[in-house]
Amino acid sequence: MPRRARSTAVGYALLAPSLFGVLAFLLLPMLVVAWLSLHRWDLLGPISYVGLDNWRSVLTDPVFGNSLLVTLGFIALVVPTQMALGLVAAALLARELPGSGVFRTLYVLPWVCAPLAIAVLWRWILAPTDGAVATVLGRQIDWLTDPGLALPVVSAVTVWSGVGYTTLFFVAGMLAIPPQVHAAATIDGASSWQRFWRITLPMMRPTLFFVAVTGVISAAQVFDTVYALTGGGPQHRTDLVAHRIYAEAFGAAAIGRAAVMALVLFVILVGITVAQHLYFRRRISYDLT
Repeated sequence: MPRRARSTAVGYALLAPSLFGVLAFLLLPMLVVAWLSLHRWDLLGPISYVGLDNWRSVLTDPVFGNSLLVTLGFIALVVPTQMALGLVAAALLARELPGSGVFRTLYVLPWVCAPLAIAVLWRWILAPTDGAVATVLGRQIDWLTDPGLALPVVSAVTVWSGVGYTTLFFVAGMLAIPPQVHAAATIDGASSWQRFWRITLPMMRPTLFFVAVTGVISAAQVFDTVYALTGGGPQHRTDLVAHRIYAEAFGAAAIGRAAVMALVLFVILVGITVAQHLYFRRRISYDLT
């Protein structure tokens, strides 16, 4: 066997475990979901082919349309807030002040905990009559049953539990910037804000891109928090697409409709990711190695 062919064969052999994982746990499930979207199935009875009926039913369903709008609003609330707070926290932690290691651990603790457990804890804290917040304020506030408060509260809990994730990546990005760059800017008379705006942020664009993409995908798939806090209510104000998929699949036993919703969410996330890529790819990337 020629050396080039042998090298190619060795390369594919080394890639085989990863390729198997991609095929078995990514591509194959996507094909199954696409196949289910063309069928009617209630998890118990026989599967029957219905063509595009599920697609027409879902795409004209106002409840699903509301779930899409709620999810987009949820993403708009969570991702920018999480990134802004993460940048502020990372800027403080990157100074390597005494106790920074302890605070890094504290920030990441909510993220490593089970989302369902976190949501149950917050449900107790926000209970309108005997919750911790109601006890401190001395008044009853329907945080989770008021249509105007439910989505912001769920968004706040999600931000609280995920800000440590963004902070860790931002700290790593800031510490990777050579200190000589900031030192030169300081000698030239740049203020702290100018150094952050003109040096830190531009040189962290790859990190910002990664955190923005993963943040949008993570926010669009939030289910545990919504399920434990509000169950999709009140008035479907927190009925995110992930929760709607669960309700269709296991509440209404409409697997085909749930598959359509999952595919629609996938297409929307791909579109948002492509838009983010087009935005960041024209920005300058610094390589000081």
